Amino acid sequence: MKKIKKGDDVVIIAGKDKGKRGTVLRVVNTDLVVIEGVNKVKKHERPNPSKGTTGGIVEMEKPIQISNVAIYNPATQKADRVGFKILEDKRKVRYFKSSGQLLDA
Repeated sequence: MKKIKKGDDVVIIAGKDKGKRGTVLRVVNTDLVVIEGVNKVKKHERPNPSKGTTGGIVEMEKPIQISNVAIYNPATQKADRVGFKILEDKRKVRYFKSSGQLLDA
């Protein structure tokens, strides 16, 4: 089980976008995630008539290291660390380290 998953609300804790909040769009691999509205770059694309794309400058989100990202805790309105607990019904769930509140209900 991973500490950060697709759909999680996260805060950037290091880098050029430090302090920004966003939602995880996808997890690229074990150490890279793509976050909505963060680490935006402009890419020059060639037109491709077979795919139906027009050329030009496209703005897109690039992956960011997962170590530079922390889960957003809505109760404290700050970045928080994540831990794992095993419940009585043998389910493994994530929880906020600061408050002990469950992240996966």
